[in-house]
Amino acid sequence: MLVDPRLIHLYSYYRDAELRGATLLLKLIMRIDDAEAQIKLSRHLADETRHAWLWTKRIADLGGTPVPVDDGYQTRIGKEVGIPRSLIDLFALTVVVEERAQQRYVEHACRPDVDPETRELLHEVTKDEKWHIGWIKDKLKELAAANGGEVKMRATLERYRAIDRKVVADMLVKERAAFGFSFSDAPPVTVVAEAMHP
Repeated sequence: MLVDPRLIHLYSYYRDAELRGATLLLKLIMRIDDAEAQIKLSRHLADETRHAWLWTKRIADLGGTPVPVDDGYQTRIGKEVGIPRSLIDLFALTVVVEERAQQRYVEHACRPDVDPETRELLHEVTKDEKWHIGWIKDKLKELAAANGGEVKMRATLERYRAIDRKVVADMLVKERAAFGFSFSDAPPVTVVAEAMHP
């Protein structure tokens, strides 16, 4: 099977994001004492590593091997954000990166030129992202309310989302240069000629 090496590279970026997302969750697990959060974080971590495996398997099924990613989404956003200092910072960052993952996978799956196996994988990982975002947002709000940090939470989310938009805009430029389009772009619209009336 002849596979476009750019797809192997792209799926390696997805794999890298999932692995680095798992690293962020490990930081949370080590810093929070809440028993319920420990259970949810453990399940969430299992999902992230499974997603990394699914991308690894997709790459292998296409006849490739994962390529090193030095400038992936998580690396770029981490450089911009710096070291999160509090649980609110860590949970807010997790919300933003999970929202981005879900949005990206949905956008990619909507393209008409996606092969069925990749589309199925995109749908599979997207299902988990919805739960990830929901529970992390709930925990973030709980932490902020308990510490009088609602204003800090909103400001942190706003700051991280601005950083996310900048990082993604830069990455989309790179992706468009490689493919001639971005998998986040709206699918091409087929123009249907109007029927001629006699």
